Amino acid sequence: MKSATLTALLAATVAEGHYVFSQLIVNGEAVGQEYTYIRKNSNTIMPTLPLIVDSPDLRCNLGAKPGNTTQTYAVNAGDTIRFKVGGNRIIEHPGPGFVYMSKAPEGTGVASYDGSGDWFKVYEIGLCDPSTPGNDASWCAWEKDHIEFTIPKQIPAGEYLVRVEHIGIHDAFVGRAQFYMECAQLKIASDGSGTPGPLAKIPGIYKATDPGIEFDKWNNPKANSYVMPGPAVWQP
Repeated sequence: MKSATLTALLAATVAEGHYVFSQLIVNGEAVGQEYTYIRKNSNTIMPTLPLIVDSPDLRCNLGAKPGNTTQTYAVNAGDTIRFKVGGNRIIEHPGPGFVYMSKAPEGTGVASYDGSGDWFKVYEIGLCDPSTPGNDASWCAWEKDHIEFTIPKQIPAGEYLVRVEHIGIHDAFVGRAQFYMECAQLKIASDGSGTPGPLAKIPGIYKATDPGIEFDKWNNPKANSYVMPGPAVWQP
């Protein structure tokens, strides 16, 4: 049973740890301003809770809809894409990070694409020290200000929603894992002819009862006991 002291500590610190991935950085250089190429949500730095796993809002966050003022940025396969946390904040919660991608249908620009098609995972970051999953500093994204990945060289050319996500698991023991996600709009030039997969729909990648979402980091978790949620990373 969790102590009243622990509950009070979590309540006192919860607002301090919130964050939003609002700045796009390509090959080490910031492009545009915050939200120029990233769909702006309506809940700013506030997280969403496990109820969202069954909602289309899991795609790009609350209020982050197509057809708004978000611009589309042209990149190349092989470029390094960084999603930076805005407002001089950092990722102050333990938990995994992910990047998913979904290609807009032929004839549909990504600016008007709602993300209802197929998604695939291209990157994940979890524990740097799997032996101590209860230790905040064991998580690779802990106290970083970004999540970064490289666009696979084999990816087919086209316009894509690129979805970054971090799941804070500090409150997961009471069914309140915190989901932070945003979508960038990218037009990717590529000679690649790979077949991304496994494919999944969003919602559909998670269940609120997944071991990696309900994980209890406070109750002496065993070494190597954390299970990454979602589909496997595409291996071109």
